[in-house]
Amino acid sequence: MIKRRDFIRIGGTVALAAAGVAKPQASEKLPLTGINEDKIQQLLKNVIPFGRQDYERRLQTAHQLMSENQIGAFFSEPGPTMQYFTGVNWWKSERTFGFLLFPDEKKPVWICSAFELDRARELIPASEEIRTWEENESPFVLIGKTISDYGQNTKLGLEPSTRAFIIYGLAQETAGGLELADGSCISEGCRAVKSEQEIACLEAANRITKLAYKEAFRKIKSGMTEQELAGYIREAHARFGVTGSGGPSFGPASSYPHGSRKKKSLEAGDVILVDGGCRVEGYSSDVTRSLVFGQASDKQKRVWDIVRKAQIAGLKACRPGISCEEVDRAARKVIEDAGFGPGYKYFSHRLGHGVGLEGHEYPYLVQGNKLKIQPGMTFSNEPGIYLTSEFGIRIEDCMVVTEDGARIMGGLEAVSLEEPFGQE
Repeated sequence: MIKRRDFIRIGGTVALAAAGVAKPQASEKLPLTGINEDKIQQLLKNVIPFGRQDYERRLQTAHQLMSENQIGAFFSEPGPTMQYFTGVNWWKSERTFGFLLFPDEKKPVWICSAFELDRARELIPASEEIRTWEENESPFVLIGKTISDYGQNTKLGLEPSTRAFIIYGLAQETAGGLELADGSCISEGCRAVKSEQEIACLEAANRITKLAYKEAFRKIKSGMTEQELAGYIREAHARFGVTGSGGPSFGPASSYPHGSRKKKSLEAGDVILVDGGCRVEGYSSDVTRSLVFGQASDKQKRVWDIVRKAQIAGLKACRPGISCEEVDRAARKVIEDAGFGPGYKYFSHRLGHGVGLEGHEYPYLVQGNKLKIQPGMTFSNEPGIYLTSEFGIRIEDCMVVTEDGARIMGGLEAVSLEEPFGQE
């Protein structure tokens, strides 16, 4: 997790500095061209690290959802949900570690291996209780006892990514004393709608990735490899003080939505498809651009135009009260009406996914998802057409739902195959 960000001015350029990321030295020249420094500074002034009050507000919402869903306790092991509710980052191992929430208890109660207690105390506020289990004891029995001590009922909601051995251990070692339930109504119910502070992080991350691509694309040349371009994208992200990446696919490999294992050097007429992102305060960007090296064919131009129209249709359809599947349908219809259908034949994936602390998270813009969209939800919007063994075109930007529609985060929307980024 990126814990702190400041702007620093180096050699007439702006770099975003992050804890744990090597900062460029003052003597280094950073040839970032066409960058509006004032706009980036203004954008990143809104990026504020998350503090105790933020976690308390999130926990308050979780408590309310627990009461509404008659859940007596909620358990999460390490991962994005733990980070979201507590700010604590821990690793997953065979030793069960996590926190329990209770509707009437404002603070989490932690479950920790005894020999990790001192390390845990460095991360967990002193006001929060930590219950420990020794190596010859069961963490699942301890969880059951803690629920008995604090809980109003024995219905335990589990965070959706909870590993099988924990679920099995709770079922077996508490002797059926707990009613295990899906806790997604708590974790996803809170995380799906972003605060303005979260949206500011997403805005910054998406802007930085687009600018990093823009810089890296200046270095595209005949004969370069996908790995070389990926390296330039990493370097460009690093100039902004973040760790970011982009996965390029050249030529026929672009017809595979996530690339091919086959290596290829760049030739004239190749489609270049790049998909990647970075993180700001833990929040992810996800951006895809498609362009052509050299002269684009009429077919490539036509496919790009169709995909861009589909992306715009998805953006226009996305608004509060409409279902997730209707947004997918709006974009997919454009592609099908242009002759690239039916269904998933050429546009082979959903229109989009939620984006936040995870690059791909709930909710999803996909057929069959009737969830009603709310203001503050954030999604990728990434239609594509993939012509096997020829080329693929995908355009992806992340969007945030507003009170009356949706808007692209990070700006710099695609204009054409020749102009993958519009003006700032």
